[in-house]
Amino acid sequence: MNKIEARNVDFYYGNFHALKNINIQIPNNEVVAFIGPSGCGKSTFLRLFNRMNDLIPGTKLTGEILIDGQNIYDKSVDVDSLRKNVGMVFQRPNPFPKSIFENVAYGLRVNGIKDKEFIEHRVVEALKGAALWEEVKSKLKDSAYALSGGQQQRLCIARAMAVEPSILLMDEPASALDPISTAKVEELICELGEKTTVIIVTHSMQQAARVSHKTAFFYMGEMVEFDDTKKIFTNPAQEATQNYITGRFG
Repeated sequence: MNKIEARNVDFYYGNFHALKNINIQIPNNEVVAFIGPSGCGKSTFLRLFNRMNDLIPGTKLTGEILIDGQNIYDKSVDVDSLRKNVGMVFQRPNPFPKSIFENVAYGLRVNGIKDKEFIEHRVVEALKGAALWEEVKSKLKDSAYALSGGQQQRLCIARAMAVEPSILLMDEPASALDPISTAKVEELICELGEKTTVIIVTHSMQQAARVSHKTAFFYMGEMVEFDDTKKIFTNPAQEATQNYITGRFG
């Protein structure tokens, strides 16, 4: 069964038709990249999967988005539970003004977990999973702001993963990072994709080619093409995809 399915999705900001009739099936435990020029709708589409666009006044969605077979826009859906299952990492690292430990423990505490040993175990596991443990294990009480930008971004990934979401959304997670930190985050994405469905919006086609199993190309609010990453980059079916990948526009 597919992890995520979008059926005939249209999305509007007021009168602006931002997404047009999007249909996609995203498999379980794969990394999927969304590429396309700025303003083509890829981040807007990404934010539909955890209902982040609900926070923007005047938006409207038609069609269905299903996660594990359930329409997440159904009236019965608890949005807090949804967001626990669908983690999010943003473009710029956004650690909380707390210690490194408390940043990672935050989601667990918010979800009402009080078992100290369990929290400690999950924090350590999440930091190890985010390839950060060795760098921070002796300074867990220090402020997260003391970390470098690349470390802060991996901390945000650890924070998102601590509550064990089954989907992780990443909106250009490496665009503010130096090349070494970017390489570490990309390595991490590849590892996470073995046990989590990861969807990454990226402006870097090289990054999409390196980390993803499948790639969707968006243009002017439409999803032009969705296929195995290798095929998209070597033999796309649509001329628009070919033109974007070879740098003729965008």
